[in-house]
Amino acid sequence: MAWSSAKAVNGTGRLYGVGTGPGDPDLLTLKAARILERADVIAYFAKAGNSSNALRIVAAYRRPDIMEVPLLYPVTTELHRHSDGYRSAVTAFYDQMAETLSAHLSKGRTVAILSEGDPLFYGSYMHLHVRLADRYPTEVIPGITAMSGCWSLAGVPIVQGDDVLTVLPGTLDEDDLAERLTQTEAAIIMKLGRNLPKVRRALIRAGRLDRAIYVERGTMVEGGYQPLIEKADEDAPYFSLVLVPGWAARDLPTAPGRSEKEEALPSSREKPVMS
Repeated sequence: MAWSSAKAVNGTGRLYGVGTGPGDPDLLTLKAARILERADVIAYFAKAGNSSNALRIVAAYRRPDIMEVPLLYPVTTELHRHSDGYRSAVTAFYDQMAETLSAHLSKGRTVAILSEGDPLFYGSYMHLHVRLADRYPTEVIPGITAMSGCWSLAGVPIVQGDDVLTVLPGTLDEDDLAERLTQTEAAIIMKLGRNLPKVRRALIRAGRLDRAIYVERGTMVEGGYQPLIEKADEDAPYFSLVLVPGWAARDLPTAPGRSEKEEALPSSREKPVMS
């Protein structure tokens, strides 16, 4: 078996893709914390005019002397994601941001790019990774995914035994969503937002609505969850998803009480259930 690792070509700087986890700063890994403590540059994604959730998660590691590079999306939902205008704007954005960070790396600086959840799982970081990893030594620091944070918040076993788990983006067409839901025991539906009404219809068509669980802002202080069938409105923030437990878990209760060990731990976070 051949093993490979990134080798510096244009300079001595080192690139890190740092997974910041699903939202709770306590879920940042020890390795991610060590990288952030010694990084020269922290880069973070955000929509122009908005704050960065990833930057909030790592607030404790923002040294006064560290350089911060905001990576501000030129478009988000203003254009359809399959339109030529969207693809052109986003491609140019990633090209430009890669060169901005390359300038720091070529000067020998350590650059940490923050990524909510895990950097290589629906993360914007991956678009810079493919542009920079063959030019500079690169390491990706895994992060706890949003979906694992959400099913842990809800206390819902997702797969057991031979259950198959499918991760679906809510941006898929309704027909595609419905078909894929009928072909798997368990599913995670991400990228809700304005897609929630479509996702609900697909779940109904697939006969999965009765065991679908809606979770928003999982592991964050203001997070909560409820059976999707009980959610009266169609509002869903960016940080939300739907859990569909596998057949083996269909009869298990949701939201079990906190254990005695957990009760003994000092924490300001409870497991809120939406009403």
